[in-house]
Amino acid sequence: MKLYPAIDLLDGKVVRLREGKRDEVTMYGDDPVAVAQAYRDAGAAMIHVVDLNGAFDQSDVQLPLVADLIAKAGVAAQVGGGIRSLARAAAYVAQGCSRVVIGTAALDENFLEDVCAAHPGRVVVAVDAKDGMVATHGWTQASGVTALALAQRAEAAGAAAVLYTDVARDGTGVGPNVEATAALQTKLSIEVIASGGIGALEHLQALAAHGVQASVIGRALFEKQFSFAEAMALVG
Repeated sequence: MKLYPAIDLLDGKVVRLREGKRDEVTMYGDDPVAVAQAYRDAGAAMIHVVDLNGAFDQSDVQLPLVADLIAKAGVAAQVGGGIRSLARAAAYVAQGCSRVVIGTAALDENFLEDVCAAHPGRVVVAVDAKDGMVATHGWTQASGVTALALAQRAEAAGAAAVLYTDVARDGTGVGPNVEATAALQTKLSIEVIASGGIGALEHLQALAAHGVQASVIGRALFEKQFSFAEAMALVG
């Protein structure tokens, strides 16, 4: 199973949110490049970067920081956060991002097809689910679209992967929704990336045992529940 350590950026700082809420933020440092370099040295082939300013404010203020992080850390990155236009996706790719993560905008089927065509093999579709339905706009609204339906649309459009998050578990450490993630993986040929709630090595073991192809790890690493090297040794 592939492992992607997460770096969430807000106002240039490394942070983590709980259940995606801006007012439930914990800061873990002010040197994102150093964090990325440490993950690279521990064996990460790709990091998962979330530009929270882009997600919350539709701002591109952190684009130079993301570019600097990729260049100086010397590691591939998949980056998301408010990418709702072809221009924004192209800007991230131009700055060296290996993959762009599309969230709410992926519900627009025309946009989904266009961005996948513009960047073949580089688009990850975030499927953020609450009770099996896709949650949008910072996870505050229900879309009426099932997680499976959006994931299948993503595969048909040519997305490289689906990032599946059970939003009720994100940042909690209580464990991912293994059953729902595994069920999604069985219905797709593309990579499903588990996200949300991973707080112990046994959570990664469970995902791997159920055939999930990849996982994002966030708060557990900053809280030192385990190291990235330990996780790599377990499932890498």
